[in-house]
Amino acid sequence: MTVGLRCLLPPQGSLEVSLSQPTRSSSGSESLLVAEEMRSLIVDKGPGPVEDEPDALVKGWLQREMRGCMKTPWIRPRKYWFVLTPDSLDYYSSNEKGARRLGSLVLTSLCSVLWPDKQLYKETGYWSVTVFGRKHCYRLYTEHLNEAVRWVCAVQKVIDSKAPVQTPTQLLMRDVEVSPCPDSPEVLEQIYRCNPILRYTSGPLYAPLLPFPYGSLDQSAPGPRSYTTLRDEAVKLFNSLQQLESERDPVPLMQGVLQTCLDLPPLVDEIYCQLVKQTTEPPAPGGQGDLHYWQLLTCMSCTFLPSPPVLRFLRFHLDRTENRFPTSEMAKYACFIREALGKTKGRECVPSLEEILVLMQRQEMICTVHCPGAPACSVAISSHTTAEEVAQELVSRLGLSQSPNLFALYEQSRRREQPVGSATLLADVLTSLAGEDREQDPPCRLCFKHYGFLDTDNVPRDSLEFALLFEQAHEMVLRGYVPTSEETLQTLAALRLQSLNSDFSTHAPFPRLEELFPPHVLHARLPPLPHRPPKCRGARLRAGLLAGGLWGQALAKQRAERDQRLRGRLREEGASTMAAIVEKWKLLQGMGRPEAMAAYVALVREWPGFGSTLFDVDLQASPVGAGPQRLWLGIGAKAVSLYKPGEPEPLDSFCYGRISSFGASDSSTFRLSVEDRDLLFETSQVDEIAQLLKTYLASAGAQRLPRPQEPPTSAPTLEPSVLPQGLCPAPGPWPPVGSSHS
Repeated sequence: MTVGLRCLLPPQGSLEVSLSQPTRSSSGSESLLVAEEMRSLIVDKGPGPVEDEPDALVKGWLQREMRGCMKTPWIRPRKYWFVLTPDSLDYYSSNEKGARRLGSLVLTSLCSVLWPDKQLYKETGYWSVTVFGRKHCYRLYTEHLNEAVRWVCAVQKVIDSKAPVQTPTQLLMRDVEVSPCPDSPEVLEQIYRCNPILRYTSGPLYAPLLPFPYGSLDQSAPGPRSYTTLRDEAVKLFNSLQQLESERDPVPLMQGVLQTCLDLPPLVDEIYCQLVKQTTEPPAPGGQGDLHYWQLLTCMSCTFLPSPPVLRFLRFHLDRTENRFPTSEMAKYACFIREALGKTKGRECVPSLEEILVLMQRQEMICTVHCPGAPACSVAISSHTTAEEVAQELVSRLGLSQSPNLFALYEQSRRREQPVGSATLLADVLTSLAGEDREQDPPCRLCFKHYGFLDTDNVPRDSLEFALLFEQAHEMVLRGYVPTSEETLQTLAALRLQSLNSDFSTHAPFPRLEELFPPHVLHARLPPLPHRPPKCRGARLRAGLLAGGLWGQALAKQRAERDQRLRGRLREEGASTMAAIVEKWKLLQGMGRPEAMAAYVALVREWPGFGSTLFDVDLQASPVGAGPQRLWLGIGAKAVSLYKPGEPEPLDSFCYGRISSFGASDSSTFRLSVEDRDLLFETSQVDEIAQLLKTYLASAGAQRLPRPQEPPTSAPTLEPSVLPQGLCPAPGPWPPVGSSHS
């Protein structure tokens, strides 16, 4: 059924709205106008005799899959004569004049074609050409690759030459946008009244509101979820939206819709249009079902930004809602959505369940940031708050504005710790932390710490910054990044106890040993596991045959006994070490907490690498046959140093004036060019190393590195610091690498 509409509203003038779309009706329900491609643009050709095709672009014999699949090569496909014209792809029973046309696939801008699949050729011996149309899908096969490529390129060229297909929803969106509603609001209302496709519907949707390509080109999406075609997913999402109306707990369903939009970005505009449709002229404005739609629209506005045409239509819908229901909940949501759209730049993660609950109430989230040596801070954030904004607030709240050092937020867990870039949305960080294993001990959390040490000598001992410095020094000790004698480590543990509990007392709470003393030192005392020579093939075979019998049980018993002995030995070493620490603690009688912290930091500062951030790297050796060397790469305020793990003195040190360039050779290789040599480091922290080097260069006014087009100059100029004090910089492009290192 084709609907033609013409509205004449004198004296303001006339408005003509014409659209073509199918309708479906069911018994007992109202007729539903479906937003489908205009059928006038897709006219199927009926069977007929072959004629001379003066406009034929490509002709040739191809084999077409009729039933089943080409993965069964003993069922050979049938061969037909195919003719490609500027409007369609037709096939005939033969190439003789008068042969009957057996089928036709009309080509529009929504059609798509798949390139030949190499894997299918290996399995079947045929190169495939798949053409997707509105009604039909042609799977064609040839034994020659060049012929398949010729057909694919020709079909794609025809598709690209077609004018874009516009759906009725797109045409009406444009009419709504250009309608003179301030002067004649009745014209606008007439458009809504005469076009049910713009209004709420309780029936299903049979086609998307926006045009999507036919076929399965976009069905693969990142993540564990599997998807079909974009058109099918758009219809499924509309069904999910309708479920929101009766859901008692709509949050999981909302998150599922958001996740689908994140996995399939082309569906973002479609969901916005569907939500605008369902919140226009609902049967119960402001009811529970209507508010669920507005709440999902709120979450969408804080997660995705629509394309400009849809954004204009959405803003018009928000204005119209506020004008019609100025004091309603819908108007409040509309105001919130308009403000959110001005801040949204895209998210890496969909909102967590907690964030969705907050957005449904149009409120802010409370983020807890832990500060070593100080109570945790609670900060109110929105979906658009960045790590830089929170860092600025904490720097101001903790009185660190005058500090020359740099600070940042860190994602911290037992297994990893990494800084959060200042441009990163904190809501994304909280979502990723919420997805971590909640049973970790300690659990994942956000921490506010030093990011770069530019001056550690002049930090006042009675300041909060010194407490942060003390806690960070203690973390380095426990992780084994302060190479010193075991006697010094015991003294440091005693000073830590003195700072926590003051003078020795039998009633004082004792932390666990691993919170005072590096655990790896105790493990190093244990005897190494016995080295087993490789077994011959026969021995391995006998071991495999006996693994499930008495011999296997005996081996398991031996391993259990050995592990028990090692645990007992570890407990003995731990008790001995704790006793030595307590004896040293007793000698600190009368030392106050500030003095104990100062003594602790002074001992750690004796190591030359204090104040540097250490990264575990493998230096790629240059001699042929030499393996990589495990080292520490220390990034400090004045120099880059290389340390052998466990040794206090650096193997080499390079001031920034000697570094000509640095950057990434690939995702796991970091290149550092020092004067006339290049150093290659294998590491999983390429991004962190490059960003920290960039931070020190910018903060300290270091030498400007040459651009890729410029050769290194002999006298580089200095550039002033471009970073605000006390903040971690936003992640950006790395300092350029010289032309020979790019």
